[in-house]
Amino acid sequence: MSEAPISGPSAASETVSSSSCATQTIVLGGGCFWCTEAVYVRVRGVLDVESGYANGPGPKPTYEQVCTGRTGYVEVVRLTFDPAVITLREILEIFFVVHDPHTLNRQGNDVGTQYRSGIYTGGEEQVVTAQAVIGEVQSQAKAGSLPVVTEVVPLGHYFPAESYHQDYFEQHPGQGYCSMVVAPKVDKFRKTFSRFSKDS
Repeated sequence: MSEAPISGPSAASETVSSSSCATQTIVLGGGCFWCTEAVYVRVRGVLDVESGYANGPGPKPTYEQVCTGRTGYVEVVRLTFDPAVITLREILEIFFVVHDPHTLNRQGNDVGTQYRSGIYTGGEEQVVTAQAVIGEVQSQAKAGSLPVVTEVVPLGHYFPAESYHQDYFEQHPGQGYCSMVVAPKVDKFRKTFSRFSKDS
């Protein structure tokens, strides 16, 4: 039996009541999910980070299938955060610094539609915030810079990635890709957004 997807607005923007605040979720694609996850697990106010696959058609894909670039799915992280500690705008400001939103279907040497830049929304409020931040990123770009190619679309199908992908950088910091690609992104976050770092 295939695993049912998490889909639709409730998956991306659910609000869960608690004694002190509500939590929200957003799904982001910024290249390899090992990189994006490793950054956001260190962000103050982010309560949970899950690597997964989003916005492809059909049943849950395997990692090997996604790696072909032919499934339509994108590698993403699903963030649950406390908006009383960090806002969606601030989460997106981090997003646009720790990945390159100007390269279509590519992050460094990782090439394919599975590495496209995307914000997968669960409601109009998230769309408005995402578009506003993208506008600011574009307006602050140097003359002659490539345009921002980040897609802003409603969250469709979403599936968690295989268990061995979760917390990958934490478990394999010395692995080649982790030390050469993931670690510099983590360092960039710490230097640029120290006020949001759990390590501060």
